[in-house]
Amino acid sequence: MQEKDSSFHFTYKNLAAQLSASIQEGYSFIRCKDNLVEKENLSPLTMVMRVDIDNSCKKADKLIDIFHQLGIKATFFIRLHASEYNPFSFENYRIIKRMIDEGHEIGYHSEIVDQAAIWQEDTEEVLKRDINVLNSMFNIEIEGAASHGGSTGLNNLDFFRGVDPKKYGLKYEAYDETEDFGLFNNSFYISDAEWVRWKCYENGNLDEGNHMTLGEHVKLRRPLIYFLIHSDTYFDDHIYE
Repeated sequence: MQEKDSSFHFTYKNLAAQLSASIQEGYSFIRCKDNLVEKENLSPLTMVMRVDIDNSCKKADKLIDIFHQLGIKATFFIRLHASEYNPFSFENYRIIKRMIDEGHEIGYHSEIVDQAAIWQEDTEEVLKRDINVLNSMFNIEIEGAASHGGSTGLNNLDFFRGVDPKKYGLKYEAYDETEDFGLFNNSFYISDAEWVRWKCYENGNLDEGNHMTLGEHVKLRRPLIYFLIHSDTYFDDHIYE
């Protein structure tokens, strides 16, 4: 039976319980980049764990605590130009370094279409510059990007449609349809992107009206789940704490 929708469902406690239930059901967790090398040899029940940091690195730190307790490795996509947070501030830098040190993947949360329009600069140039900045600041070589949905009315994913991410030193974009990655169109995708309820896509098609929780989906033993959450969605007691 489907759980009743609730604006107070997205607590850290509930998330931890549902991730724990997924493990008990037999799911193995992998990062986005692992899908590139393990695609043909995935466990019968696999969950790709992705976190987009739209507004809060501080809340992402609490997600790392949960992942550490459960032995989960995830991919975190970082914005470079958010007015809400500076990834290079003292505390946010520490949090992102913790992600790297604990074996999580860091990716680039792309806003290049927005940037190019606002700054009147070339989209390719801002992409290459941002990748270089992120790599240099954390002494890493990122493999993936995920396009951010911002407030400009523009679609940051448009740049990557029909474009091979390898041209820019990336191995994948989170929604790309290449044979190497192709995760969104070949999985059951669950997201908290509606903030107060879940939504899902099956093989790239919206499952209209399906707001089942992760805990309910894993009971159905879907072979490959692409699980996207946002650090900003979660709280201890309420969203305004």
